[in-house]
Amino acid sequence: MRVIGIETSCDETGVAVYDTDQGLLAHRLHSQIDLHAEYGGVVPELASRDHIRRLPTLIREVLADAKLTHVDLDAVAYTAGPGLAGALLVGASMARSLAFVLKIPAVAIHHLEGHLLSPLLGDQGLTFPFVALLVSGGHTQIMDVQGVGDYRLLGETVDDAAGEAFDKVAKLLGLPYPGGPQLSQLAEGGRPGRFALPRPMKQSGDLNFSFSGLKTAVLTERRRSADCEASQADLAAEFQEAVVDVLVAKATAALESCRRKTLVVAGGVGANRRLRAKLDATGRCHGFEVIYPPPELCTDNGAMIALAGALRLKGGWRADNGLKICVLPRWALATGANN
Repeated sequence: MRVIGIETSCDETGVAVYDTDQGLLAHRLHSQIDLHAEYGGVVPELASRDHIRRLPTLIREVLADAKLTHVDLDAVAYTAGPGLAGALLVGASMARSLAFVLKIPAVAIHHLEGHLLSPLLGDQGLTFPFVALLVSGGHTQIMDVQGVGDYRLLGETVDDAAGEAFDKVAKLLGLPYPGGPQLSQLAEGGRPGRFALPRPMKQSGDLNFSFSGLKTAVLTERRRSADCEASQADLAAEFQEAVVDVLVAKATAALESCRRKTLVVAGGVGANRRLRAKLDATGRCHGFEVIYPPPELCTDNGAMIALAGALRLKGGWRADNGLKICVLPRWALATGANN
């Protein structure tokens, strides 16, 4: 079965073709970083318009890369939520129209389910059940994963997500958009420990997170310290260390609570090198394995949506080729994915 996946939840346009026998055949991704850099953040209307411009070309290019034509496709998978309403509608409209014309099923996919399953694109040895740490720009959650579509929420952020905190702290430090990667790069040249930042909710006794107060603590320390490059780097390093400490502590506690030996880390923040290094070291110490998606597939992409669609359909998930278009800008993963 060959499934084309379309991802347009925010500011990246992703298209890919996944084959249930051969794996990922081709994928293309267009980032809108340059488009939104002038505004210091994503402008929803501009994001939607750019998805409209890019999708037809990306679909043609992916099919050419895979040496396929439209008639070789067996299904269309698309991100139905959560995300920006306008951006989601662009992808859903294209997917539903394509499925209708080709008379093939279309399946609506939860964006975070795509992230959660994306390590299967790089490690075919991954088996259920496992614990998943989802750390993307707008989401920080821990899930107990029994199988495709069987997810139990163990904990989540009560305010800012880890990715949001990275972006907001980067803005406080005067770093250019996109802030998160810029802050991580700055932190590599700094010394954690010079500043005393809190580890919010690390000892809370549950698996929830909070990063809003950490952002405020950074602002306070920045006002106290000299505004020089060394101070900026040390503050960035301590902030990154604080976030990583909390994420690692909560993920380890979740594994112990569920008696699991495999942790899947997915989402854009999952590409952070310090987070990976500390999780790997903790895994060796506590006897659990940590699995990540391929680095190029940590951010939003069409490959993870095509894979999720293929697994859903393979498992007998209901799909159709009608023209009903429904998107869910707010959508809890633990409720399951529905068309």
